[in-house]
Amino acid sequence: MNHGRLLTCGLFALATLSANHGLAQTKADGFALNRFEPSERGSEWFANESLDLRGHQRFAAGLVLDYGYKPLVLYDTKGDEIDAIVAHQLFGHLGGNVILWERARFGVSLPVAIWQDGKGGSSATTRFESENNTTVGDLRLAADARLLGQYGAPLNLAAGLHLFLPTGSQDSYTGDGAVRVGPRVMLAGDVTQFTYAARLGFTFRAQDQDFAGSSMGSETNFAAAAGVRLLDGRFVAGPEIFGSTVVTDADALFGRRTTPFELIFGGHYLATKAIRVGGGIGPGLTRAFGTPQLRILASVEYVEPMPEAAAPAPARGDRDEDGVFDDEDACPDVPGVRTEDPKTNGCPPPGDRDGDGIVDPEDACPDEPGVKTDDPKTNGCPPPPPDRDGDGILDADDACPDVPGVKTEDPKTNGCPPPGDRDEDGIVDPDDACPDQAGPPNEDPKKHGCPVARVEKGEIKIREQVQFAYNSAKILKTSDYILQAVQEILEKNPQIEKVEIQGHTDSKGSDAYNLALSKRRAASVRAWLVKAKIDPKRLVSQGFGETRPIDSNDTEEGRANNRRVEFHITVQGKDAAGAEAPAPKK
Repeated sequence: MNHGRLLTCGLFALATLSANHGLAQTKADGFALNRFEPSERGSEWFANESLDLRGHQRFAAGLVLDYGYKPLVLYDTKGDEIDAIVAHQLFGHLGGNVILWERARFGVSLPVAIWQDGKGGSSATTRFESENNTTVGDLRLAADARLLGQYGAPLNLAAGLHLFLPTGSQDSYTGDGAVRVGPRVMLAGDVTQFTYAARLGFTFRAQDQDFAGSSMGSETNFAAAAGVRLLDGRFVAGPEIFGSTVVTDADALFGRRTTPFELIFGGHYLATKAIRVGGGIGPGLTRAFGTPQLRILASVEYVEPMPEAAAPAPARGDRDEDGVFDDEDACPDVPGVRTEDPKTNGCPPPGDRDGDGIVDPEDACPDEPGVKTDDPKTNGCPPPPPDRDGDGILDADDACPDVPGVKTEDPKTNGCPPPGDRDEDGIVDPDDACPDQAGPPNEDPKKHGCPVARVEKGEIKIREQVQFAYNSAKILKTSDYILQAVQEILEKNPQIEKVEIQGHTDSKGSDAYNLALSKRRAASVRAWLVKAKIDPKRLVSQGFGETRPIDSNDTEEGRANNRRVEFHITVQGKDAAGAEAPAPKK
């Protein structure tokens, strides 16, 4: 902390009244008395920085009101008060800043002395006066850069510089009358709900000034804060301590008059997405120059919200290292050559490794002889054994080859549906988790007999979870069949007018990180369906982070269940026949 910071602090000046009134008295030069230097707008602390340097061209602005009681007092040799040179100070700190490139911040802060009151005083040789004018203080310019970490992480490190211009008045104790420069390093972080911040800096003053027998030279300054995040992180509360000491004079280092210390108990609340308000109160801990007996703080500021996270662009890998990116490579696992045909781009020159008469670029099974089909997924693959109803029992042994059934020892019933199988999927209703919708067997009783996706109770329920890459919104290829099933339901049911895609996470990691990850994953699923020709107007995405668990987060199995994507039907209209479709069940 430095003398140019506009912080109201108390003067601890021991003065001896002169018995000889004939002695000549000189008027003491004033200085920037207010020792409270507010943090940059957007911080969740009053004197410390929370180091939210996210975004590009992101703006913040606000006002901090700052009242100090008896910041400059004259005491006698017994420590009793003689005169209050400045008894009251009310400042308004107007400021703003802009963040660039996710890393740098440039800010400005102008203190305005709204109201000052004091009657002055004198010592044997010095007269202390304050004009008590409404005036501005020294203008502060700031530049900071993030060095390590991110906002909300356990460790976030930054460095910066303060430049104070002599716009204030020495006669009113609102300015130093000279330029001051202050480099600083800052630390902040979050560990679950606990949050902290710290700062260490140095303020260079071009001249060493004597005030009431003590040096007012260059200083080192420091601050620290610790608190908790409540109300989903919207409210931050905790104590802050800040102070400084003169280092240019060995006698002044940690001296009683040259080491102001203050304690503030405060909190900041994000009332809307962009408006944050704060309040704080605390005592001065020393009687150094500028330390008030009591300080009261209030703030209101606008902080531009971060934009919603967009779905990340797919990674452009090249697994076979043939110079053709995987998302363009028709043969991503076999080195090939670049062509203009998307079906052969990145594949080896035409060949027929399995000798089935279908060239490899068109052969879905190039290493296994097969037959030609119109389906690119089966072209060149061996034909499957005849099983028209797909129940796993070959037609030659199936007594009901056109109706899915179950295997029995009786040739007359083998492959036929058993009694009590409403959806005729070969799984008897008591064992069928979805008795009215046909589905394949599954070892999990909750999924046994259920289709990959189905409409149930106002949702499109999926049998398996959508899988993503670790700590990423990239959908794994193994989940394509799940999303294809959701796509088919939406295509066959145009009366489903709107679906909310919800992303959820487990409780590992910070709340802010989990919320952002869930939003990205939900947006990634929406992007997949839009790419699959689903009208984007029918789809919205929303992330809820860890706020809606369906299982315990204390076990790996429970956490796996909580990492999920859900499809909630929010608007449902008329079906194809024109009848009003039933409302989704709650």
